[in-house]
Amino acid sequence: MLRYVYGSDLARYPLLRQTMFRDRATQFVHRLKWDLPLTPAGEERDEYDALNPLYLIWQGPDGRHGGSMRFLPTIGRNMVQDHFSHLTGGVRIESPLIWECTRFCLAPDAGRQVSAALVLGAGEIMQHFHLSHFVGVFDRRMERIYRLFGLEPELIGASGDGADRIGVGLWEMQDEAWPRILKRVGISRATSRQWLRASLWPRTIRESKSA
Repeated sequence: MLRYVYGSDLARYPLLRQTMFRDRATQFVHRLKWDLPLTPAGEERDEYDALNPLYLIWQGPDGRHGGSMRFLPTIGRNMVQDHFSHLTGGVRIESPLIWECTRFCLAPDAGRQVSAALVLGAGEIMQHFHLSHFVGVFDRRMERIYRLFGLEPELIGASGDGADRIGVGLWEMQDEAWPRILKRVGISRATSRQWLRASLWPRTIRESKSA
């Protein structure tokens, strides 16, 4: 199932949190050879994990991480603004209707439906928070994933060639993409929406009680 978890709430799911950050290390550092620091526990975390992002996480039946993405509003600090402005021509992508999505990660043993589930969850976030677009940095791998589900990022800028090419782009969830993605995940739209409500409504209730 999909969970939508803010960084401040990750401690409520210790196994899910631990396996997510370790799977990020496996994918980005050990397999893709990105030059990223690891914690003493072998986890990949960066400065943006400290900004209370919203994580979209596929949780397996055993409670472990199967795949995830990270979301931050563009009206605050984010990776595109801080590190990839050379790909946007120095233009700041900053709007309450646009969030940044980064760290698309799959566990080594992730099932075939996990990629589709993450794209589905991103679409639910877009609708729930009334967003128009996501902005993100993507490589050839992510471009293939987007196209597989009928999504075509609007390229803003890119550098490099072949497998080393990276770009910054905007993407949205087109209406015609929903049926294809739901079929790949193997669930109904009602179930997808219920997963989001089950994750975010308890947090809303806790916040209203503490106000």
